[in-house]
Amino acid sequence: VQLQASGGGLVQAGGSLRLSCAASGRISNYHIGWFRQAPGKEREFVATISRSGASTYGADSVKGRFTISRHNSKNTVYLQMSSLKPEDTAVYYCAASTNVQYSSGSDSLYNSWGPGTQVTVSS
Repeated sequence: VQLQASGGGLVQAGGSLRLSCAASGRISNYHIGWFRQAPGKEREFVATISRSGASTYGADSVKGRFTISRHNSKNTVYLQMSSLKPEDTAVYYCAASTNVQYSSGSDSLYNSWGPGTQVTVSS
């Protein structure tokens, strides 16, 4: 499956953005995760959602602020980001997994990655 993330941009602290991850194939076959990488830092897990959308998991740093959801009939997964902070600034990537351990957040379990979208939060 090929993935394409979009929706990034420049926003002030406290603002909101919604990222979209569109798939070329049938996205319902995959668990989908969002990851981010800030300059000079390693890529980190943000959130993930099961194939059906029944289960979601998020990093502690985004709990209560970010919500992951999916619309399988539209072949799209979303990341709604609210109460954004400057430390959320990063390139955000979506990725697909078929691994049963997908909820661990380990990026090695995700084998289809799309180009990222830049999110910049100004203070």
